[in-house]
Amino acid sequence: MFGLQRALWACIFSAGCSLFGIAYTAVAQSYPSKPIRIVVPAGAGGITDLLARIVGQKLGENIGQQVVIDNRAGASGIVGSEIVAKAPPDGYLLLMVYPSHAANPGLFAKIPYDTVHDFAPITMVSGVHLVLTVTNSLPAKSVKELIALAKSKPGTLNYGSTGTGSLGHLAAELFRSMSGAQITHVPYKGAPQVITALISGEVGMFFDPPITSVPQVKAGKTRALGVTTTKRLAVLPDVPTVAEAGVPGFEVIGWNGILAPAATPKPIIDKLHTEIVKVLRSPDIVERFTQNGAVIIGNTPAEFAAIVKGDVAKWLKVIQSAGIRPE
Repeated sequence: MFGLQRALWACIFSAGCSLFGIAYTAVAQSYPSKPIRIVVPAGAGGITDLLARIVGQKLGENIGQQVVIDNRAGASGIVGSEIVAKAPPDGYLLLMVYPSHAANPGLFAKIPYDTVHDFAPITMVSGVHLVLTVTNSLPAKSVKELIALAKSKPGTLNYGSTGTGSLGHLAAELFRSMSGAQITHVPYKGAPQVITALISGEVGMFFDPPITSVPQVKAGKTRALGVTTTKRLAVLPDVPTVAEAGVPGFEVIGWNGILAPAATPKPIIDKLHTEIVKVLRSPDIVERFTQNGAVIIGNTPAEFAAIVKGDVAKWLKVIQSAGIRPE
């Protein structure tokens, strides 16, 4: 009798697993059946927007559905992130995040979503380095000269950023604390606005990703004094690292990644992960990312989740130490 019961339960379990497998396959096969929208919680033209468009175009070609990029800038990325956090978890509204996503819990007392628990990570798209660029009218021709200039005229050297808590802002504050340079923060709505201000001399310096800074440097519109990596970048081989140029130990690396609403079914997350990683491994995408100083990642959802959680804690310490507050 006992053996019969065990056999019966085994059949029920097996049938349940089969049904689950069928349901999983059905969901994965039917998705996507309409266009996908990727919300970029930043203005058009910046690193996050450009990478989202590169990935989105190729993803759309591969899956046979249009992928639309929707810029929703505001409140250090909170505006766009809230839209996705509260969206139906059906895989048709995604979020392309950047380091401010992990910094915001340290900046704002209240956020209308939980940075860690209200999103389902899909993959980290890329690692992003920064280039310390300065306006051509600035007399400093090296990192050491820049630091000396800032110290000689405390508070008169302005630096631009794409917003309070952005990676460029955090990098500049780390630079200030490690070098003793007395510099003043001027936030802008997006990278195009900061670059315009840098070219005109409205601000003196800007920590900017290669994808937007290198074209300006090579066109002679701005100058690059250093890069935030531990090794020189292939796209700027003659530009030293900030660490070797005068601030030992200095390093700042950010990232961009794609999230979905938290309750998105696992079959959809798995399919998105597979398709996005396939895009990232495409030779043409690898070449475009490399040319613009971005390092392709394509890690697992679990690995990306761990990085987001870890960065929330890391940037909280930096923000509290620098006394950064939302503006």
